[in-house]
Amino acid sequence: MKRILLATAVSAGLASAAAAEPVNIGVILGFTGPLESITPAMAASAEMALKEASDSGKLPGGITLNPVRADSTCIDAAAATTAAEGLVTGQNVVAIMGADCSGVTTAIATNVAVPKGVVMVSPSATSPALSSLEDNGYFFRTAPSDARQGEVLADLVSESGVTEVAVTHTNNDYGKGLADSFQAAFEAKGGKVAISAAHDDGKGDYSAEVAALQASGADTLMVLGYVDQGGRGIVQAALDTGAFEHFYFGDGMYGQSLIDAVGSEINGKVIGTLPGVEGEAADIFATLAKAHDMDPTGTYVPESYDAAALIALSMAAAGSADRTGIRDHMLDVANAPGEKIYAGELAKALDLIAQGQDIDYQGATGVELIGPGEARGSYRVYEIKDDAPVTLGYR
Repeated sequence: MKRILLATAVSAGLASAAAAEPVNIGVILGFTGPLESITPAMAASAEMALKEASDSGKLPGGITLNPVRADSTCIDAAAATTAAEGLVTGQNVVAIMGADCSGVTTAIATNVAVPKGVVMVSPSATSPALSSLEDNGYFFRTAPSDARQGEVLADLVSESGVTEVAVTHTNNDYGKGLADSFQAAFEAKGGKVAISAAHDDGKGDYSAEVAALQASGADTLMVLGYVDQGGRGIVQAALDTGAFEHFYFGDGMYGQSLIDAVGSEINGKVIGTLPGVEGEAADIFATLAKAHDMDPTGTYVPESYDAAALIALSMAAAGSADRTGIRDHMLDVANAPGEKIYAGELAKALDLIAQGQDIDYQGATGVELIGPGEARGSYRVYEIKDDAPVTLGYR
């Protein structure tokens, strides 16, 4: 039996006054910056989970959860740190759903969340370096590490018969980590990375970068960048010049905004990956998301729901909104043993917790937290066809 039994007595003793003051939960994502086109859906998904838990009336002492947004910018560590400081000291958040990009997530965890004892659950920070973050147990993520994504991309490239690729990656922790992971896996399969070059975001012209990549002699380009920034610029320049005809995309490149920007010339030329699952958990979440006018396949939309739901359920298991208690019960609610809980079933989960029963939160992505509190995860493989991403399968 897990520690959830301890929550019942604590919950019963909470003063009714606790219900009068909503508990603030930080939602820190890149509302501006290279992921700004996908961030609104991520935030909405997380806030849907917090509302679901609040509306149930079953949180300890009848408390409600109030999401407080802040802008991580995705790329500016100093700005992200300042925003997180405002959440923790100004808004007194008890936990943070976020951040999104790996570099700002590391900065927030190191400078704010961990020193102040505030749980972070990121839906999208995937750098392998985060697996060894000195976090005192306060950092979790519902997206898998890019150590795994690099292997999946290497498999896809090798299986297609391509033996040599050029790689371009955004010049930050996420880009370098995924590029290194892919290169190690691809070379282990006998492939060759002709060039691996960083690109900076925010430029108006990427023709020089594309020329250098083309000069490597590779016919296929791996783009590990951002859908609304340098990655898009690289792809546009490559199409404009005819430098590359075939592309592979990492998860940061997934988004309709890129397809709309570069036009139909991209059709049939891209294979990409992003975290995703199939099966019961995904099907149930799809129904829930569509009922809320939300795209269940949106980038990190399912992971955002799960990140927020885990915060709410951990709070219930702790019996209060205590920051350390939320940390200490995260793995209890996320993993077996216990009754499986899917998206839309948070009220049921909260009832079981109040009864001292174990739960095994599956959520939208079949959650299982391993090692240092990160998702085991699987990946959705897609191609761009007829001006839209089309799922090919899951790995």
